[in-house]
Amino acid sequence: MAKKATKLEIQAIKKLFLENYPDSVTELNYTNAYELLIAVMLSAQCTDKRVNLITPKLFSAYPTVFDLAKANLDDVKTFINTCSFFNNKAKNLITMANQIIDNYGGKIPLTQKELVKLAGVGQKTANVVMLEYTGANLMAVDTHVFRVAHRLGLSNAKTAIKTEEELVKKFKTDLHRLHQAMVLFGRYRCKAINPLCEDCFLKSYCKSKERFKV
Repeated sequence: MAKKATKLEIQAIKKLFLENYPDSVTELNYTNAYELLIAVMLSAQCTDKRVNLITPKLFSAYPTVFDLAKANLDDVKTFINTCSFFNNKAKNLITMANQIIDNYGGKIPLTQKELVKLAGVGQKTANVVMLEYTGANLMAVDTHVFRVAHRLGLSNAKTAIKTEEELVKKFKTDLHRLHQAMVLFGRYRCKAINPLCEDCFLKSYCKSKERFKV
């Protein structure tokens, strides 16, 4: 178990993340809340790069929630069959679209309470949609954020939800920017295998660096 970061270290880590990723946003491609919601749903256990290859044709075929609600299940599966768990995701996409029409008049709800009622939308997906689209002061923990949080001693929690709670408590503000910064940092620098530790701007705060022979 990694040693926990001190309050001073947490402040320094937060400052460095914001300085190094001043304009961090999701790498998922979208033009509106409907497209963002679909992209985030598809990104569960699937790379953003893969999702961005899938969504152009999907969005073209179903440009609105009303089009998706009427979609043929097998057709949707064909569009997303290179995505992980595409069978369940296809069902959830159509169900989600119908729920939005039936319960929200076709408009994407933008509160966590309402988003998590939709098929295939958990707390992480809801938070990502809201922090990306509305700049909400929320944190979402994916595999990258989880790994980075633990390596920096920001959390020792066993689950993503508990890790999220700890990060919210410790960072307090600028959570939407910090989430995206931690995602990008984990994706390209603090990688699961062969992390790029040598010239890392957070090297002095890493609680796991001895494992990587830095």
